Amino acid sequence: MATGVRRAFKYRFYPTDAQAAELSRTFGCVRKVYNLALAVRTQAWARQERVNYHQTSALLTAWKKTEELAYLNEVSCVPLQQVLRHLQTAFTGFFGKRAKYPRFKSRKKSRKSAEYTTSAFRFQGGRLTLAKMAEPLEIVWSRPLPEGASPSTVTVSKDAAGRWYVSLLCEDPRLQPLPATDAAVGVDVGLDHLLTLSTGEKVSNPRHERRDRARLATAQRQLARTAKGDGANRAKARRKVAKVYARITDRRRDHLHQLTTRLVRDNQTIVIEDLAVRNMLKNGRLARAISDAAWSEFRSMLEYKARWYGRAVIAVDRWFPSSKRCSACGTLQDTMPLHVREWTCGCGTTHDRDVNAAKNILAVGLTATVCGAGVRPQRSTPGGQSAMKQKTPRREP
Repeated sequence: MATGVRRAFKYRFYPTDAQAAELSRTFGCVRKVYNLALAVRTQAWARQERVNYHQTSALLTAWKKTEELAYLNEVSCVPLQQVLRHLQTAFTGFFGKRAKYPRFKSRKKSRKSAEYTTSAFRFQGGRLTLAKMAEPLEIVWSRPLPEGASPSTVTVSKDAAGRWYVSLLCEDPRLQPLPATDAAVGVDVGLDHLLTLSTGEKVSNPRHERRDRARLATAQRQLARTAKGDGANRAKARRKVAKVYARITDRRRDHLHQLTTRLVRDNQTIVIEDLAVRNMLKNGRLARAISDAAWSEFRSMLEYKARWYGRAVIAVDRWFPSSKRCSACGTLQDTMPLHVREWTCGCGTTHDRDVNAAKNILAVGLTATVCGAGVRPQRSTPGGQSAMKQKTPRREP
């Protein structure tokens, strides 16, 4: 098979009672090993010492020999080793100042997942059998794997809504650069319209969370009325809340996938703003709407799909005055209040605020590329300034 890009294919599956029990035990052991190793490394860090993966792997062998942790031998050893590698990666990011210090995994709130490498699963004839299991998983193959694909890693997970998923990491030779094109587009994100393109096209904001807000509120009230603890009623109410959130997330992700795929296929260069979304979420009035718009997820999808298909995504400085500059003559307005959605420049050009911003974003992005300037903007926020991008005057209910 021709070499391609490594890509994860995620599918829903329905385990038998025995498989569900085995996977639940594995999830618990994975969480236990992660927390034990993190505690050891945290204690060493307090003594100004470092513990690496190989040392925690040796500790895992010793833990299995103790009476208290003998149950770790009942599950496959591969997911336990893999979680130690993940912890090592987390500490590498921390020491490199790219991530925060790793946190302990909660039994109720942490993601339930286990990763298997090739020695811990068998994939033949479209049937996947994991270690410690006698029967293959009943997978719903919603889309075909690449022809002749052989997974290198399998990750099994269970979300808060009780749905089981399996993700197969394979090489996909179909992901090749698309034919080059001269098309380029600037993208201005917002709340009234999710996207405004430099071509003048506006993509409406579906507001997925607001559409299900009443249903979500009802489920949350029912959860609040249940007694706290590990009771069955509370667990059932918690799953109802999770199912509403899952419905919102699924619809949002599907919509973003459609948008980003279209933008990447139609344009060679896509120019966006480097918005500090985390800082913008501190705005109490708009935080809910900004989270629902999922600007960070939109950018992430654009970037990895552009790498797949040989496209370019350029992020311009968030402090560039895209809304106040005339895209026709370049005149910079002194002020541009939020309620002004259309304005006329001194040169006689009438602008739609968002379309004008998208045109300016495209122009500065292409200029940075031609001039060789750094198109990857600084992510640090200048001291004393707010990172809030002026988007909409309306207050979200």
